[in-house]
Amino acid sequence: MSRMQEKIFNCEKELTLSVIGGKWKMLILWHLGKEGTKRFGELKALMPGITQRMLVNQLRELEEDLIVDRKVYPVVPPKVEYTLTEQGRSLMPILDAMYNWGKNYMETVGLNPKKESIN
Repeated sequence: MSRMQEKIFNCEKELTLSVIGGKWKMLILWHLGKEGTKRFGELKALMPGITQRMLVNQLRELEEDLIVDRKVYPVVPPKVEYTLTEQGRSLMPILDAMYNWGKNYMETVGLNPKKESIN
């Protein structure tokens, strides 16, 4: 039984937030959606604040939720690549809309990003 099947959701919005919610999942999805397939180390380098353990956990959840595909190559040292599934790619218009909303909001209220934009 998947982790989603174990939960009870009151509405579709709650389910969506359960799949993509949190500090790191949307960034992982953004990088995979905008830049394509990435190895673990590449993802880690794109998100300097994330711990290795947190990245592993977030990727496992996204894989279990059928949003990210994990491909393991039988080589030494191990090579693992992460790619968005079709279901994961279907989230990109939502992430694009969230990016645009955040950018517009930032300009409207006069905030300055502390770090370089991820787009």
